[in-house]
Amino acid sequence: MALELKSRVIFSTVVIDMSGRLCFLETGLRGLVRALLEEGHRDFVLNLSDLEYIDSFGLGQMVSVWTSIHNRGGQMKLLQPGERVLKLLELTKLTSVFEIATHDDTVLQ
Repeated sequence: MALELKSRVIFSTVVIDMSGRLCFLETGLRGLVRALLEEGHRDFVLNLSDLEYIDSFGLGQMVSVWTSIHNRGGQMKLLQPGERVLKLLELTKLTSVFEIATHDDTVLQ
């Protein structure tokens, strides 16, 4: 299943709902965030609840997006990663880089 991205703004935070697979050759996330940063958005939440799979390229893309957002004075949080995705984030020690929330109500504060 290809990566599907849908963005919506809640208060001043952009929520990007991701579904499918974030893997090699899927560069849509980087392009979407770049465009939103150009529009002036600074706070992002990546909703990973429907993300089925992520590989090392996908992780690299998330780190690249996080860096771009932070370089512009913004912040990025991850919302509801599934068990597989969370395990990969833990194995790669990215849980110390990314702020991860398990519930909608805690992420938009």
